[in-house]
Amino acid sequence: MRTLLIQPFTLQDVTRLRRTVAEKAEHCGLSGPRLDDFVLAVHESVVNAVEHAGGHGHIKLWTVDGVIRSETTDRGEGIPDGYVAGDHRPSDLSYDGRGIYLIRRLCDMVDFSTGPFGTTVRITMRLPKAPGHITRGHMRRIRVAGEAHPHGRFTA
Repeated sequence: MRTLLIQPFTLQDVTRLRRTVAEKAEHCGLSGPRLDDFVLAVHESVVNAVEHAGGHGHIKLWTVDGVIRSETTDRGEGIPDGYVAGDHRPSDLSYDGRGIYLIRRLCDMVDFSTGPFGTTVRITMRLPKAPGHITRGHMRRIRVAGEAHPHGRFTA
């Protein structure tokens, strides 16, 4: 694990923090639309903490096992039910509800942990393989059926 950034933030830090996240993620190998998507998702998590959780929060950015992760935490009252799923696209006329929707769609993996004492948003994006990285052959797909499990199919 390599820690890239750990810091508290307020409204005054949002723009500078967005630039810092972009620089760190680009330095780790993200580029083009994937870089833009990651930076926007992290930015939305920070803005949500500022707007909905008392104006401040804490961010951690790190790399581990071929991914870059961001963790934004706040001490707000939690995200209301219905918003966390982010399955429903907000109306074009709606002012709020876009942040979580965007975060869920822009990154490879997102985890929300929320409750009455705060929220943690973990955002994960796979990093591109380094040049010269040797990969093993593709895994073969296999099917396993067993009598112990009448519907016993396993696909790997």
